[in-house]
This record gives sequence, structure tokens and C-alpha cells, in this order.
Amino acid sequence: MTPGPARVAPGVLQAALWRYLDASHVEDPEPFLALLDESADTFADGCEPTWTAWRHALSARRATLDRDPDTTADEVTAARDLLDRCPVSSETALLMAYLAHVEMTADHFDHAMLLAVDASLLTDGQAQPSRALLQAHRWLSLTLCGLDLEELAVAHAVRGHQVAAGLPDVGDHGRLLLLGARQHAELAQTLRRRGDTERAAELATEAIACATAARELPWEPEPAEGDLLDVVHGWALVVSGDLDGALGPLRRVRRSVQRDGGVWLRGYTDLALARLLRALSRRDGDVAVGEEAIGLLVDAAGAFASTGDRRRYRQSLLELGQDNADLGRTAEALHWLEAYRSDTGRAHARGREMWAEMFVRRSRLREAERQAAMLRRHALEDPLTGLGNRRSAERRLGALRLGEEPLSLAVVDVDRFKEVNDAASHTHGDAVLRRVADLLREHSRNGDEVYRWAGDEFLVVLPTATEAQAVVVMERLRSAVAAADWTELELSADVTVSIGVATAPAVPAGQPSPVVGWRALFDTADLHLFSAKRGGRNRVRAHAPPDVLRAAARKRGAGA
Repeated sequence: MTPGPARVAPGVLQAALWRYLDASHVEDPEPFLALLDESADTFADGCEPTWTAWRHALSARRATLDRDPDTTADEVTAARDLLDRCPVSSETALLMAYLAHVEMTADHFDHAMLLAVDASLLTDGQAQPSRALLQAHRWLSLTLCGLDLEELAVAHAVRGHQVAAGLPDVGDHGRLLLLGARQHAELAQTLRRRGDTERAAELATEAIACATAARELPWEPEPAEGDLLDVVHGWALVVSGDLDGALGPLRRVRRSVQRDGGVWLRGYTDLALARLLRALSRRDGDVAVGEEAIGLLVDAAGAFASTGDRRRYRQSLLELGQDNADLGRTAEALHWLEAYRSDTGRAHARGREMWAEMFVRRSRLREAERQAAMLRRHALEDPLTGLGNRRSAERRLGALRLGEEPLSLAVVDVDRFKEVNDAASHTHGDAVLRRVADLLREHSRNGDEVYRWAGDEFLVVLPTATEAQAVVVMERLRSAVAAADWTELELSADVTVSIGVATAPAVPAGQPSPVVGWRALFDTADLHLFSAKRGGRNRVRAHAPPDVLRAAARKRGAGA
């Protein structure tokens, strides 16, 4: 028999995935393509749907870089068809976010937004920090920025940074700070262009803070990451209004990038420096500086076009039109603005509207979930004390299996509570009930459960407690209430409680239980409470004399 292919260990696949994602994150495609050529069959033997989906997702990214839209669509479809077979997890959220980024890069904006919505919903349900969750937020942030949804891009960058802060890898922490700085600077630029200079300055300050924090971490960024950090920092200085302070750093980093940087980073640096030079030209009336800015924008547009960054390509076209108009070059301005209009119309026919619809739908879904949780809580929780209510107690008691181990119930009643309400007010009465509930919680054992049964009556469930143990616990609770300081309520007398205890003992296998059901056990505890009341109040009873039992029975019969 010919053996089948060896099963690749999940740890090997996971390590390979991190390498692919790190290479994909770099805007210049060469590192990713080189890595894919070296290890094209990494996920070929992965049997789980997740790894098969990743194989298709990475192939789709390669197809987008090769300008092969048909293969891109086929590979993304194959990956999406496997999503339903993937577990609900941070890893699946990451896969969806990565696919969304592929779709965005391929100008499939509707599909990208739908995947981004699903990925965002999955990240909301993940509480445990993990590298997969961090990466999901990173790719969501990059995707949303590419969709011109910069507010949401900033939000996911911030959430990714929060996840990274709880993980040991300082490199991931530094990269998320870099991403946060970049997204804050992007949004600041947009808001400044719209005239919201005050908020733009606040965001630029936050971008500078993120960049500074990234530099202070004990990590060694890759040369391209270090250069990008310098560019973002300089750009944030421009948006904050420190034009002269930004000029030297941006010119220095541009020389470094022109010498060693990739195509995309050269374009990004040229765009940032062009924006600074345009601002200086307008401030100082220097036409030569404005001419230099236009030359940098032309180079930036070419770089972004060649690396598939359509969003920044469009930004460069728009700014070329504006800058040429500022210099009185009407024909050139119209040329660039027409190119911008054509590309933008193709890319964003329904983009913003559809995302807004999806985001509203998502918000409504989460609000519905919140309302449902609130209704469930109100159905089982007493709003005055925060304890479980009678319905909650009955549900718990119905799930108990008497006889397997000892179980005690204690019924607690506030003595002369009606007199408190009559002599003071119902507000004072509510304060008494809340205080008694707090004392019961505070002085119960770990594992005991306290409920508000009705009115001024409480129930304490004591799992595994024998009668003697339950009496000791209840005596401690009774003493705590009696010793509490009630002076602030200005009551005519101190508050005390009476308590009745009943116990269902553990029963050896094969023998009948002396207690038939929890209702019988509760009735017994209630009879013992009646005995405590008849005996003078402010006491605990686990037994009742016959005359008290007969009196209690008559009282119940009269009330029936």
C-alpha cells in the first residue's frame, strides 16, 4: 500500500502562517511573493478546513498581485465556502479579516465590507488575548482604511494595541503602535481637509504619542518599519501644525527610503513630504516649493499604482488636481481631477452606503442581544437587592438532586419589617432590605446561594451543609444583622432576623430519602422559621415543638 501524505503538525502550519502574514503586511509585494515561491506547498497537506481555506486565501493574494482577477475571485470563493466549517474563534476572525483585505485590494468593495462585518462580529466575542486576535484587528484596520472608513480603522488599531499589550511579544506590540500612529495620522489628515482642525490636531497628537511609545519599546524594528515610523511621526507633526519641525526629519527619512526602501514606502514618503511642502508653499508663497510638491505627488501616484494601493493612488490624483489649480494650471488640474473622478466613481459606487447599512445592522444586532440579556437578567434577578429572585431560586431548587449529599435550606425573615415601613417609610424599608441582602452575601460561605424569596423573606441554599453546619452559618448571619449599625436610618429599633433551617441528609444508595422534593424541604424550613418567630424572634431554629407545628398548620389553613 502506498502511504498517504504525512500530516503536518499544527504548530508548523501556525508558524508558517505568521511568516506569511508578516510578509503580507509589508506593502511591497516582493517579500511575500518570494516566501510563497519558497514554500508554496506549506498548507497542501493541512487536512482541517481552516488550513485549506488559508491556502486559497494566500493564493488569492498572489493572484491580486499578478493582476489576475479571475483567479483571485475563484480562490476567494473557495476560501469563503470553507468558512462555515471553521470554528467560531479568533483564528477564523483573522481568516475573514485577511480575505476582506484581499477583496478590498481587488476592488471588490461590497464583498470586502461583508467579510469585514463578519470578522468584526467575531472579534467582539473573543475575550482572551491571542496573537490571532491581534492580527485580526490589524487586518481589519488595514481593510477599513482602504475602504475610506478611517474612524473604524482607528478603532480596530486601538483594540489591536490593547490585545498586544497583554501578550509577551514586544515586536507585535511595537507594530500595533506603529499601525495606531499611522491610522491616527491618516484620520487627522482627512479631518483637517474637511476643516475640523481641532479634532485633527488631537488625533495628530495621539499619532505622535503612539510613534514615541513604539520607539521606547525594547524592540528592533525592521529597516522599513523604522523608516515608516519616522514618516508617520513627521506626517503627524505636519497635521499638528509644526511644519518647520517636520521638514528636516521628513527630508532625512526620504533620503534613506530612496536609497533602501521599497516602491510603496517611497510613494508613502513622497506623499507625506509633498503635503508638507504644499503647506509651506501656501504659508510662504514659495512657488518653487509648490513645484517640488507636485513632482513628489506624481512619483507617489506612480508608486501606488504599481503596488496596487488604489486608495492612496486616488488621494495623489486629487491632490495633484488641487495643487495644480493653486498654481493656476487649469488644464493640468482638470486632467488630474478627471482621472480622480473616474477612478473614484468606479471604486466607490455603493461602498459607503453599504458599509453604513451593515454597520447599522450589526449595531442593531448587538443592541438586540443586549436587550435580550437584560430581559433574562430582569426575569431572574431582584432589582432592589441584586439577588436572584423567587423564579431564579425555584429554577435552582428544581435542579437539585436530594440525597446524593447533604443539603440545607434556610428561610430568613426580617423581624417586624411592617413596623419599619409604617414608622419610617418605604424608602427606609428598601434600605433595610438592601443592607440585609448585603450582610447575607457577606457572611455566607463560598458556594452558598442567597435569593430574595418574597417581600422581607430571603432564602439561603447551603450545598453540602449538614444541619449542624447550617445552624452555625445561620447563627453567624443572624449575629451579623443584629450587630450591624442601623443608626443612619434613624429607626426606632435595631433590625434583627429570624431564621428557619431544614436539612436533607445524604442517603445511602438504595434507601428512600426522608425528604420528598425541595418543596417539602422548604416547607419544613418555613415551619422552623415560624417557630423562631413564636419563640421571640432574632433566633435560628432547626426544629419545632409539636404545638408550634400545629399552630403553623392552622395558620396555613386559614390563609389558604
